[in-house]
Amino acid sequence: MEADEVTIREQNFHSQVREYTICFLLFAILYIVSYFIIRRYKRKADEQEDEDAIVNRISLFLSTFTLAVSAGAVLLLPFSIISNEILLSFPQSYYIQWLNGSLIHGLWNLASLFSNLCLFVLMPFAFFFLESEGFAGLKKGIKARILETLVMLVLLALLILGIVWVASALIDNDAASMESLYDLWEFYLPYLYSCISLMGCLLLLLCTPVGLSRMFTVMGQLLVKPTILEDLDEQIYIITLEEEAIMRRLNSVSSPLEYNVKQLEQELNNVKSMKTKLERRKMASAWERNLVYPAVMILLLIETAISVLLVACNILCLLVDETAMPKGSRGSGIGNASLSTFGFVGAALEIILIFYLMVSSVVGFYSLRFFGDFTPRKDDTTMTKIIGNCVSILVLSSALPVMSRTLGITRFDLLGDFGRFNWLGNFYIVLSYNLLFAIMTTLCLVRKFTSAVREELLKALGLDKLHLSHNARDSEAAKPSANGHQKTL
Repeated sequence: MEADEVTIREQNFHSQVREYTICFLLFAILYIVSYFIIRRYKRKADEQEDEDAIVNRISLFLSTFTLAVSAGAVLLLPFSIISNEILLSFPQSYYIQWLNGSLIHGLWNLASLFSNLCLFVLMPFAFFFLESEGFAGLKKGIKARILETLVMLVLLALLILGIVWVASALIDNDAASMESLYDLWEFYLPYLYSCISLMGCLLLLLCTPVGLSRMFTVMGQLLVKPTILEDLDEQIYIITLEEEAIMRRLNSVSSPLEYNVKQLEQELNNVKSMKTKLERRKMASAWERNLVYPAVMILLLIETAISVLLVACNILCLLVDETAMPKGSRGSGIGNASLSTFGFVGAALEIILIFYLMVSSVVGFYSLRFFGDFTPRKDDTTMTKIIGNCVSILVLSSALPVMSRTLGITRFDLLGDFGRFNWLGNFYIVLSYNLLFAIMTTLCLVRKFTSAVREELLKALGLDKLHLSHNARDSEAAKPSANGHQKTL
Protein backbone atom coordinates (compact mmCIF):
# COMPACT_ATOMS: atom_id res chain seq x y z
CA MET A 1 0.00 0.00 0.00
CA GLU A 2 2.80 2.40 0.89
CA ALA A 3 4.61 1.46 -2.33
CA ASP A 4 1.51 2.38 -4.34
CA GLU A 5 1.28 5.75 -2.60
CA VAL A 6 4.95 6.43 -3.31
CA THR A 7 4.40 5.51 -6.96
CA ILE A 8 1.40 7.83 -7.22
CA ARG A 9 3.38 10.70 -5.65
CA GLU A 10 6.24 10.11 -8.08
CA GLN A 11 3.87 10.12 -11.03
CA ASN A 12 2.25 13.35 -9.86
CA PHE A 13 5.68 14.91 -9.35
CA HIS A 14 6.89 13.92 -12.82
CA SER A 15 3.61 15.10 -14.33
CA GLN A 16 3.95 18.53 -12.68
CA VAL A 17 7.60 18.83 -13.77
CA ARG A 18 6.61 17.95 -17.33
CA GLU A 19 3.78 20.50 -17.34
CA TYR A 20 5.97 23.29 -15.96
CA THR A 21 8.67 22.45 -18.51
CA ILE A 22 6.19 22.63 -21.39
CA CYS A 23 4.80 25.94 -20.11
CA PHE A 24 8.32 27.35 -19.77
CA LEU A 25 9.30 26.29 -23.29
CA LEU A 26 6.12 27.74 -24.80
CA PHE A 27 6.58 31.02 -22.95
CA ALA A 28 10.27 31.19 -23.89
CA ILE A 29 9.35 30.95 -27.58
CA LEU A 30 6.72 33.68 -27.21
CA TYR A 31 9.16 35.87 -25.28
CA ILE A 32 11.86 35.62 -27.97
CA VAL A 33 9.37 36.45 -30.73
CA SER A 34 7.98 39.37 -28.71
CA TYR A 35 11.47 40.71 -28.07
CA PHE A 36 12.30 40.85 -31.79
CA ILE A 37 8.95 42.51 -32.52
CA ILE A 38 9.54 45.26 -29.98
CA ARG A 39 13.15 45.75 -31.09
CA ARG A 40 11.86 46.25 -34.63
CA TYR A 41 9.73 49.22 -33.56
CA LYS A 42 11.80 50.66 -30.71
CA ARG A 43 13.48 53.98 -31.42
CA LYS A 44 17.20 53.56 -31.86
CA ALA A 45 17.90 56.98 -30.33
CA ASP A 46 16.80 55.61 -26.95
CA GLU A 47 19.86 53.35 -26.75
CA GLN A 48 22.24 55.40 -24.61
CA GLU A 49 24.93 54.14 -22.27
CA ASP A 50 23.94 55.82 -19.03
CA GLU A 51 21.34 55.62 -16.26
CA ASP A 52 18.50 56.13 -18.72
CA ALA A 53 19.79 53.19 -20.76
CA ILE A 54 19.37 50.88 -17.75
CA VAL A 55 15.85 52.19 -17.16
CA ASN A 56 14.97 51.72 -20.83
CA ARG A 57 16.37 48.21 -20.79
CA ILE A 58 14.32 47.22 -17.74
CA SER A 59 11.18 48.74 -19.27
CA LEU A 60 11.95 46.89 -22.51
CA PHE A 61 12.14 43.54 -20.70
CA LEU A 62 8.90 44.20 -18.84
CA SER A 63 7.15 45.24 -22.06
CA THR A 64 8.46 42.12 -23.80
CA PHE A 65 7.12 39.97 -20.96
CA THR A 66 3.71 41.66 -21.27
CA LEU A 67 3.59 41.19 -25.04
CA ALA A 68 4.49 37.50 -24.60
CA VAL A 69 1.64 37.12 -22.10
CA SER A 70 -0.69 38.80 -24.60
CA ALA A 71 0.37 36.36 -27.31
CA GLY A 72 -0.21 33.48 -24.89
CA ALA A 73 -3.71 34.77 -24.12
CA VAL A 74 -4.48 34.92 -27.85
CA LEU A 75 -3.22 31.36 -28.43
CA LEU A 76 -4.90 30.01 -25.30
CA LEU A 77 -8.35 29.30 -26.72
CA PRO A 78 -7.18 27.93 -30.13
CA PHE A 79 -4.64 25.68 -28.38
CA SER A 80 -7.34 24.35 -26.04
CA ILE A 81 -9.75 23.67 -28.91
CA ILE A 82 -7.20 21.82 -31.04
CA SER A 83 -5.96 19.89 -27.98
CA ASN A 84 -9.50 18.71 -27.25
CA GLU A 85 -9.89 17.40 -30.80
CA ILE A 86 -6.48 15.68 -30.75
CA LEU A 87 -7.23 13.95 -27.44
CA LEU A 88 -10.60 12.90 -28.82
CA SER A 89 -9.05 11.47 -32.00
CA PHE A 90 -6.06 9.75 -30.35
CA PRO A 91 -7.06 8.93 -26.78
CA GLN A 92 -4.49 6.15 -26.25
CA SER A 93 -1.55 7.52 -28.20
CA TYR A 94 1.77 7.38 -26.37
CA TYR A 95 3.13 10.51 -28.08
CA ILE A 96 0.45 12.86 -26.77
CA GLN A 97 0.34 11.75 -23.14
CA TRP A 98 1.84 15.12 -22.20
CA LEU A 99 -1.29 16.78 -23.61
CA ASN A 100 -3.98 16.44 -20.94
CA GLY A 101 -6.63 18.36 -19.07
CA SER A 102 -4.28 19.25 -16.25
CA LEU A 103 -1.91 21.02 -18.66
CA ILE A 104 -4.78 22.95 -20.29
CA HIS A 105 -6.15 24.08 -16.91
CA GLY A 106 -2.66 25.06 -15.82
CA LEU A 107 -2.17 27.21 -18.94
CA TRP A 108 -5.47 29.02 -18.33
CA ASN A 109 -4.55 29.69 -14.68
CA LEU A 110 -1.08 30.93 -15.63
CA ALA A 111 -2.53 33.19 -18.34
CA SER A 112 -4.93 34.72 -15.83
CA LEU A 113 -2.20 35.13 -13.19
CA PHE A 114 0.34 36.72 -15.55
CA SER A 115 -2.32 38.97 -17.09
CA ASN A 116 -3.13 40.34 -13.63
CA LEU A 117 0.56 40.67 -12.83
CA CYS A 118 1.35 42.58 -16.03
CA LEU A 119 -1.73 44.77 -15.94
CA PHE A 120 -1.59 45.85 -12.30
CA VAL A 121 2.11 45.59 -11.40
CA LEU A 122 4.63 45.31 -14.23
CA MET A 123 3.26 47.84 -16.71
CA PRO A 124 2.53 50.56 -14.10
CA PHE A 125 6.01 49.94 -12.68
CA ALA A 126 7.59 50.23 -16.15
CA PHE A 127 5.76 53.49 -16.91
CA PHE A 128 6.45 55.17 -13.56
CA PHE A 129 10.05 53.90 -13.57
CA LEU A 130 10.55 55.37 -17.03
CA GLU A 131 9.11 58.75 -16.04
CA SER A 132 10.66 58.95 -12.55
CA GLU A 133 13.58 61.20 -11.63
CA GLY A 134 13.83 60.66 -7.87
CA PHE A 135 12.49 62.73 -5.00
CA ALA A 136 13.94 66.16 -4.39
CA GLY A 137 16.66 66.13 -1.77
CA LEU A 138 17.71 62.55 -2.41
CA LYS A 139 20.78 61.42 -4.29
CA LYS A 140 19.99 60.83 -7.92
CA GLY A 141 20.31 57.31 -9.20
CA ILE A 142 18.53 54.04 -9.85
CA LYS A 143 17.62 53.56 -6.18
CA ALA A 144 15.96 56.98 -5.98
CA ARG A 145 13.95 56.25 -9.12
CA ILE A 146 12.90 52.84 -7.80
CA LEU A 147 11.79 54.44 -4.51
CA GLU A 148 9.69 57.03 -6.35
CA THR A 149 8.20 54.30 -8.55
CA LEU A 150 7.22 52.17 -5.55
CA VAL A 151 5.57 55.14 -3.84
CA MET A 152 3.61 55.90 -7.01
CA LEU A 153 2.52 52.25 -7.24
CA VAL A 154 1.25 52.32 -3.65
CA LEU A 155 -0.69 55.52 -4.31
CA LEU A 156 -2.12 54.03 -7.51
CA ALA A 157 -3.18 50.87 -5.64
CA LEU A 158 -4.95 52.95 -3.00
CA LEU A 159 -6.69 54.97 -5.72
CA ILE A 160 -7.88 51.86 -7.55
CA LEU A 161 -8.98 50.28 -4.26
CA GLY A 162 -11.09 53.33 -3.48
CA ILE A 163 -12.63 53.38 -6.97
CA VAL A 164 -13.54 49.68 -6.79
CA TRP A 165 -14.93 50.13 -3.30
CA VAL A 166 -17.18 52.98 -4.44
CA ALA A 167 -18.25 51.05 -7.53
CA SER A 168 -19.10 48.00 -5.43
CA ALA A 169 -21.11 50.16 -3.05
CA LEU A 170 -23.07 51.71 -5.92
CA ILE A 171 -23.73 48.43 -7.74
CA ASP A 172 -24.23 46.03 -4.84
CA ASN A 173 -24.77 47.84 -1.55
CA ASP A 174 -24.45 44.80 0.65
CA ALA A 175 -22.43 44.29 3.82
CA ALA A 176 -21.23 40.88 2.68
CA SER A 177 -19.95 42.23 -0.63
CA MET A 178 -18.19 45.11 1.13
CA GLU A 179 -16.51 42.76 3.58
CA SER A 180 -15.42 40.48 0.75
CA LEU A 181 -13.29 43.30 -0.62
CA TYR A 182 -10.97 42.76 2.34
CA ASP A 183 -10.09 39.39 0.79
CA LEU A 184 -7.45 40.71 -1.59
CA TRP A 185 -6.50 37.50 -3.40
CA GLU A 186 -9.77 35.56 -3.56
CA PHE A 187 -12.21 38.37 -4.34
CA TYR A 188 -10.67 41.79 -4.88
CA LEU A 189 -8.23 40.94 -7.69
CA PRO A 190 -10.70 38.65 -9.55
CA TYR A 191 -13.39 41.34 -9.19
CA LEU A 192 -11.01 44.00 -10.48
CA TYR A 193 -9.90 41.76 -13.35
CA SER A 194 -13.57 41.11 -14.15
CA CYS A 195 -14.10 44.86 -14.52
CA ILE A 196 -11.02 45.15 -16.74
CA SER A 197 -12.26 42.19 -18.81
CA LEU A 198 -15.64 43.87 -19.24
CA MET A 199 -13.95 47.06 -20.44
CA GLY A 200 -11.79 44.97 -22.77
CA CYS A 201 -14.88 43.28 -24.23
CA LEU A 202 -16.50 46.69 -24.71
CA LEU A 203 -13.34 47.88 -26.45
CA LEU A 204 -13.45 44.79 -28.67
CA LEU A 205 -17.11 45.55 -29.37
CA LEU A 206 -16.00 48.95 -30.65
CA CYS A 207 -12.87 47.86 -32.52
CA THR A 208 -13.87 44.55 -34.10
CA PRO A 209 -16.75 45.78 -36.33
CA VAL A 210 -14.56 48.66 -37.53
CA GLY A 211 -11.69 46.24 -38.13
CA LEU A 212 -13.88 43.78 -40.05
CA SER A 213 -14.78 46.51 -42.54
CA ARG A 214 -11.27 47.95 -42.53
CA MET A 215 -9.67 44.57 -43.35
CA PHE A 216 -10.79 44.84 -46.98
CA THR A 217 -8.92 48.13 -47.34
CA VAL A 218 -5.80 46.83 -45.57
CA MET A 219 -5.62 43.68 -47.70
CA GLY A 220 -6.24 45.80 -50.80
CA GLN A 221 -3.15 47.84 -49.90
CA LEU A 222 -1.00 44.75 -49.31
CA LEU A 223 -2.07 42.82 -52.42
CA VAL A 224 -1.80 43.71 -56.10
CA LYS A 225 -5.16 44.71 -57.54
CA PRO A 226 -6.29 43.63 -61.00
CA THR A 227 -5.48 46.15 -63.75
CA ILE A 228 -8.83 46.76 -65.40
CA LEU A 229 -8.90 49.60 -67.96
CA GLU A 230 -5.67 50.99 -66.52
CA ASP A 231 -2.47 51.98 -68.28
CA LEU A 232 0.29 51.44 -65.72
CA ASP A 233 3.01 52.68 -68.07
CA GLU A 234 1.28 56.01 -68.43
CA GLN A 235 0.80 56.34 -64.67
CA ILE A 236 4.47 55.52 -64.05
CA TYR A 237 5.47 58.11 -66.67
CA ILE A 238 3.32 60.79 -64.99
CA ILE A 239 4.61 59.99 -61.52
CA THR A 240 8.21 60.06 -62.82
CA LEU A 241 7.66 63.55 -64.24
CA GLU A 242 6.23 64.66 -60.92
CA GLU A 243 9.24 63.21 -59.07
CA GLU A 244 11.66 65.05 -61.37
CA ALA A 245 9.74 68.32 -60.92
CA ILE A 246 9.92 68.08 -57.12
CA MET A 247 13.64 67.22 -57.25
CA ARG A 248 14.31 70.27 -59.46
CA ARG A 249 12.48 72.48 -56.97
CA LEU A 250 14.54 71.03 -54.13
CA ASN A 251 17.79 71.61 -56.01
CA SER A 252 16.81 75.21 -56.77
CA VAL A 253 16.21 76.07 -53.12
CA SER A 254 18.89 78.53 -52.08
CA SER A 255 18.65 78.07 -48.32
CA PRO A 256 17.83 74.78 -46.54
CA LEU A 257 16.04 76.76 -43.84
CA GLU A 258 13.15 77.77 -46.05
CA TYR A 259 9.75 76.79 -44.75
CA ASN A 260 8.71 74.65 -47.74
CA VAL A 261 11.74 72.32 -47.79
CA LYS A 262 10.21 69.81 -45.40
CA GLN A 263 6.95 69.92 -47.31
CA LEU A 264 8.73 69.22 -50.59
CA GLU A 265 10.70 66.35 -49.03
CA GLN A 266 7.48 64.85 -47.70
CA GLU A 267 5.87 65.14 -51.14
CA LEU A 268 8.93 63.54 -52.72
CA ASN A 269 8.72 60.60 -50.33
CA ASN A 270 5.02 60.18 -51.12
CA VAL A 271 5.69 60.25 -54.85
CA LYS A 272 8.50 57.68 -54.52
CA SER A 273 6.24 55.43 -52.46
CA MET A 274 3.48 55.67 -55.07
CA LYS A 275 5.98 54.97 -57.85
CA THR A 276 7.21 51.88 -56.03
CA LYS A 277 3.64 50.58 -55.70
CA LEU A 278 2.94 51.16 -59.39
CA GLU A 279 6.16 49.36 -60.37
CA ARG A 280 5.22 46.44 -58.11
CA ARG A 281 1.80 46.24 -59.77
CA LYS A 282 3.46 46.24 -63.18
CA MET A 283 5.94 43.48 -62.26
CA ALA A 284 3.28 41.25 -60.65
CA SER A 285 2.26 38.13 -62.53
CA ALA A 286 -1.18 37.64 -64.04
CA TRP A 287 -1.98 34.95 -61.44
CA GLU A 288 -1.16 37.31 -58.59
CA ARG A 289 -3.22 40.15 -60.05
CA ASN A 290 -6.27 38.26 -61.28
CA LEU A 291 -6.52 35.33 -58.88
CA VAL A 292 -4.96 36.10 -55.48
CA TYR A 293 -6.69 39.43 -54.90
CA PRO A 294 -10.26 38.25 -55.71
CA ALA A 295 -9.71 35.02 -53.74
CA VAL A 296 -8.56 36.91 -50.64
CA MET A 297 -11.45 39.37 -50.86
CA ILE A 298 -13.97 36.53 -51.20
CA LEU A 299 -12.35 34.70 -48.28
CA LEU A 300 -12.60 37.80 -46.08
CA LEU A 301 -16.24 38.24 -47.06
CA ILE A 302 -17.02 34.60 -46.26
CA GLU A 303 -15.31 34.76 -42.85
CA THR A 304 -17.15 37.96 -41.97
CA ALA A 305 -20.49 36.51 -43.07
CA ILE A 306 -19.91 33.33 -41.06
CA SER A 307 -19.05 35.39 -37.97
CA VAL A 308 -22.25 37.40 -38.24
CA LEU A 309 -24.33 34.25 -38.86
CA LEU A 310 -22.82 32.54 -35.81
CA VAL A 311 -23.66 35.56 -33.67
CA ALA A 312 -27.22 35.56 -35.02
CA CYS A 313 -27.59 31.85 -34.21
CA ASN A 314 -26.18 32.48 -30.75
CA ILE A 315 -28.81 35.18 -30.16
CA LEU A 316 -31.55 32.67 -30.97
CA CYS A 317 -29.93 30.08 -28.68
CA LEU A 318 -29.78 32.61 -25.84
CA LEU A 319 -33.52 33.25 -26.19
CA VAL A 320 -34.52 29.57 -26.04
CA ASP A 321 -31.73 27.78 -24.15
CA GLU A 322 -30.21 28.78 -20.80
CA THR A 323 -27.13 26.61 -21.34
CA ALA A 324 -26.04 28.95 -24.15
CA MET A 325 -24.95 31.47 -21.50
CA PRO A 326 -21.13 31.70 -21.20
CA LYS A 327 -21.35 30.99 -17.47
CA GLY A 328 -24.28 28.59 -17.62
CA SER A 329 -22.75 25.63 -19.41
CA ARG A 330 -20.18 23.20 -18.11
CA GLY A 331 -18.84 20.65 -20.54
CA SER A 332 -17.76 17.11 -19.94
CA GLY A 333 -14.06 17.95 -19.78
CA ILE A 334 -11.04 18.02 -22.06
CA GLY A 335 -10.93 15.19 -24.60
CA ASN A 336 -14.34 13.69 -23.79
CA ALA A 337 -16.59 15.24 -26.43
CA SER A 338 -16.20 17.32 -29.57
CA LEU A 339 -17.10 20.98 -29.23
CA SER A 340 -18.32 21.32 -32.81
CA THR A 341 -21.02 19.53 -34.76
CA PHE A 342 -18.63 19.14 -37.71
CA GLY A 343 -15.82 17.68 -35.62
CA PHE A 344 -12.26 18.55 -36.52
CA VAL A 345 -13.31 20.71 -39.49
CA GLY A 346 -15.63 22.76 -37.29
CA ALA A 347 -12.88 23.18 -34.68
CA ALA A 348 -10.46 24.38 -37.39
CA LEU A 349 -13.08 26.88 -38.58
CA GLU A 350 -13.52 28.17 -35.02
CA ILE A 351 -9.77 28.68 -34.67
CA ILE A 352 -9.60 30.57 -37.99
CA LEU A 353 -12.49 32.82 -36.93
CA ILE A 354 -10.88 33.53 -33.53
CA PHE A 355 -7.61 34.61 -35.15
CA TYR A 356 -9.56 36.61 -37.73
CA LEU A 357 -11.46 38.45 -35.01
CA MET A 358 -8.24 39.20 -33.12
CA VAL A 359 -6.49 40.60 -36.21
CA SER A 360 -9.60 42.61 -37.08
CA SER A 361 -9.81 44.01 -33.54
CA VAL A 362 -6.16 45.16 -33.69
CA VAL A 363 -6.72 46.74 -37.12
CA GLY A 364 -9.87 48.42 -35.86
CA PHE A 365 -8.11 49.61 -32.71
CA TYR A 366 -5.43 51.47 -34.66
CA SER A 367 -8.04 52.73 -37.16
CA LEU A 368 -9.96 54.63 -34.49
CA ARG A 369 -9.09 58.32 -34.33
CA PHE A 370 -8.63 58.30 -30.57
CA PHE A 371 -5.98 55.54 -30.75
CA GLY A 372 -4.45 56.58 -34.08
CA ASP A 373 -1.44 58.21 -32.39
CA PHE A 374 -0.65 54.88 -30.69
CA THR A 375 0.30 53.27 -33.99
CA PRO A 376 3.92 52.04 -33.69
CA ARG A 377 6.41 53.03 -36.37
CA LYS A 378 9.46 51.07 -37.38
CA ASP A 379 12.60 52.23 -35.51
CA ASP A 380 10.74 55.35 -34.34
CA THR A 381 8.57 54.35 -31.34
CA THR A 382 9.38 55.64 -27.87
CA MET A 383 9.31 53.36 -24.84
CA THR A 384 6.31 55.21 -23.41
CA LYS A 385 4.32 54.47 -26.56
CA ILE A 386 5.53 50.85 -26.54
CA ILE A 387 4.24 50.45 -22.98
CA GLY A 388 0.88 51.91 -24.03
CA ASN A 389 0.68 49.53 -26.99
CA CYS A 390 1.56 46.53 -24.81
CA VAL A 391 -1.16 47.42 -22.30
CA SER A 392 -3.71 47.88 -25.08
CA ILE A 393 -2.82 44.56 -26.73
CA LEU A 394 -2.94 42.83 -23.34
CA VAL A 395 -6.45 44.15 -22.63
CA LEU A 396 -7.66 43.09 -26.08
CA SER A 397 -6.05 39.65 -25.99
CA SER A 398 -7.26 38.91 -22.45
CA ALA A 399 -10.82 39.74 -23.49
CA LEU A 400 -10.63 37.70 -26.72
CA PRO A 401 -11.53 34.29 -25.16
CA VAL A 402 -14.41 35.91 -23.26
CA MET A 403 -15.72 37.64 -26.39
CA SER A 404 -15.41 34.46 -28.49
CA ARG A 405 -17.43 32.49 -25.94
CA THR A 406 -19.96 35.28 -25.41
CA LEU A 407 -20.63 35.62 -29.15
CA GLY A 408 -20.95 31.87 -29.61
CA ILE A 409 -17.95 31.60 -31.94
CA THR A 410 -16.91 28.57 -29.88
CA ARG A 411 -18.56 26.38 -27.26
CA PHE A 412 -15.37 25.76 -25.31
CA ASP A 413 -15.97 26.55 -21.64
CA LEU A 414 -13.92 29.33 -20.12
CA LEU A 415 -11.49 27.86 -17.58
CA GLY A 416 -9.78 29.37 -14.56
CA ASP A 417 -10.60 32.94 -13.59
CA PHE A 418 -11.91 33.61 -17.11
CA GLY A 419 -15.08 31.68 -16.27
CA ARG A 420 -15.62 33.36 -12.89
CA PHE A 421 -16.62 36.78 -14.20
CA ASN A 422 -19.96 37.75 -12.68
CA TRP A 423 -21.26 39.66 -15.69
CA LEU A 424 -21.06 36.50 -17.84
CA GLY A 425 -24.10 35.20 -15.97
CA ASN A 426 -26.20 38.29 -16.69
CA PHE A 427 -28.62 37.44 -19.50
CA TYR A 428 -29.33 41.05 -20.49
CA ILE A 429 -25.64 42.00 -20.74
CA VAL A 430 -24.79 38.95 -22.86
CA LEU A 431 -27.82 39.39 -25.14
CA SER A 432 -27.19 43.12 -25.57
CA TYR A 433 -23.54 42.40 -26.39
CA ASN A 434 -24.52 39.95 -29.14
CA LEU A 435 -27.13 42.31 -30.59
CA LEU A 436 -24.77 45.29 -30.62
CA PHE A 437 -22.01 43.26 -32.26
CA ALA A 438 -24.30 42.01 -35.04
CA ILE A 439 -25.84 45.45 -35.66
CA MET A 440 -22.54 47.37 -35.59
CA THR A 441 -20.78 44.86 -37.86
CA THR A 442 -23.64 44.96 -40.37
CA LEU A 443 -23.70 48.76 -40.38
CA CYS A 444 -19.92 49.02 -40.84
CA LEU A 445 -20.00 46.58 -43.76
CA VAL A 446 -22.95 48.36 -45.40
CA ARG A 447 -21.17 51.69 -44.99
CA LYS A 448 -17.99 50.19 -46.46
CA PHE A 449 -19.54 48.68 -49.57
CA THR A 450 -21.91 51.57 -50.28
CA SER A 451 -19.32 54.34 -49.97
CA ALA A 452 -18.86 54.64 -53.75
CA VAL A 453 -22.62 54.87 -54.30
CA ARG A 454 -22.96 57.53 -51.60
CA GLU A 455 -20.14 59.58 -53.13
CA GLU A 456 -21.80 59.51 -56.55
CA LEU A 457 -25.13 60.54 -55.04
CA LEU A 458 -23.49 63.44 -53.21
CA LYS A 459 -21.82 64.54 -56.44
CA ALA A 460 -25.15 64.36 -58.27
CA LEU A 461 -26.80 66.47 -55.57
CA GLY A 462 -23.93 68.95 -55.49
CA LEU A 463 -23.02 68.15 -51.88
CA ASP A 464 -19.58 66.67 -52.57
CA LYS A 465 -17.85 69.91 -51.46
CA LEU A 466 -19.16 69.42 -47.94
CA HIS A 467 -17.01 66.24 -47.56
CA LEU A 468 -19.88 64.39 -45.94
CA SER A 469 -18.54 60.98 -46.95
CA HIS A 470 -14.81 61.67 -46.83
CA ASN A 471 -12.66 61.23 -43.82
CA ALA A 472 -9.67 63.29 -42.86
CA ARG A 473 -7.19 61.04 -44.64
CA ASP A 474 -9.06 61.16 -47.95
CA SER A 475 -9.40 64.93 -47.88
CA GLU A 476 -5.72 65.29 -47.01
CA ALA A 477 -4.68 62.96 -49.83
CA ALA A 478 -6.77 64.87 -52.35
CA LYS A 479 -4.94 68.18 -51.78
CA PRO A 480 -2.90 69.40 -54.76
CA SER A 481 0.85 69.29 -54.40
CA ALA A 482 3.24 72.17 -54.84
CA ASN A 483 3.73 71.56 -58.59
CA GLY A 484 0.02 71.58 -59.35
CA HIS A 485 -0.45 67.81 -59.77
CA GLN A 486 -2.81 65.74 -57.67
CA LYS A 487 -1.29 63.37 -55.16
CA THR A 488 -3.78 60.65 -56.10
CA LEU A 489 -3.94 59.38 -59.66
